[in-house]
Amino acid sequence: MQHQKTFNAASIAALALRLVVGWTYFSAFWRRLILENKLIPEEAGYIGEKFNHFLPNALGIKPLIEYLVTHPDTLWINMVAFTIIEGIVGLAMILGLFTRLMSVGIFLLAFGILLASGWIGTTCLDEWQIGILGLASGFTLFLTGSSYLSLDAYLMQKNFRFTQTKWFKILGSGELNLLPYKRILLVVVTFIIGMTLFTNQYFHGGVFGTLHNKSVKPKLEISNLKMENNQMSFDVFRVEGVDVYGSFLIGISLQDASGKYLLQLNGCDLSKLSPQIIKNHYVAKIKPGAHSLIIPLGAKATIKIPIVDKSDLQNDHYTLTLTDISGLAWTAHL
Repeated sequence: MQHQKTFNAASIAALALRLVVGWTYFSAFWRRLILENKLIPEEAGYIGEKFNHFLPNALGIKPLIEYLVTHPDTLWINMVAFTIIEGIVGLAMILGLFTRLMSVGIFLLAFGILLASGWIGTTCLDEWQIGILGLASGFTLFLTGSSYLSLDAYLMQKNFRFTQTKWFKILGSGELNLLPYKRILLVVVTFIIGMTLFTNQYFHGGVFGTLHNKSVKPKLEISNLKMENNQMSFDVFRVEGVDVYGSFLIGISLQDASGKYLLQLNGCDLSKLSPQIIKNHYVAKIKPGAHSLIIPLGAKATIKIPIVDKSDLQNDHYTLTLTDISGLAWTAHL
């Protein structure tokens, strides 16, 4: 009798976790397809562009993300599939249907979120917390299954034959004898704790040393600066900063070795740049805005700008400077 009371209390405790975690993932599907369609590549808020934001500092899966954001059609298919999977996993978890199988889905989805976007979060390390708590929640729900207000429990109460099989207990719910697997479970717990400390340190310096947050200030990387055919070309890649709005570039200048300006463009000039001189490499696109050149997080492009006074291109040393509206500036030398 005491065992039964304890079991019921535990099942109710797991119910709260199951409903909250289930809604966390189902709500992603709900937001993207029901409340607002965010799976249309041509419209603002496209989830593929948000996925592009993860690229600069993703852990371990950066090549995969880069492949997807350079292949828009494949990216769209994956975004649709990912959204549908989140919806199925989340709804099934809310209903308590095949709870253990869905908990594995939550564990894997959370692990992907952690690796891809655990570095993003302006105040409370948002994405890292979602990822790491998803790992722990998925593991916990696998152990508990569903035995209260769930379809698993309903099916077991109706004594359907398949609910008495071992595979249903593994994929759905029911009591499992986990004692022989105690060491394996402790290994999983150790893995989750290890990933918690490692990613917290790797992404944010949260265990020791100096704290850092790559989501606070914009940072641009300049590469492949060239002077060819009386024009300047360079690659610019935004690797840090807030993901919900771009870096606003209000200045591009080029100086020769003597300090003479060969090119000076202000925010007004940059807002009027022809899109034809900007070759974007990813789904997130650098483009002229109302008062500046807008560079979203994760965007990378090759920009080619003609030099009007060709007689000045006699030096062998040039300095390119990009200036953000915040006052930050980045330079590259040729």
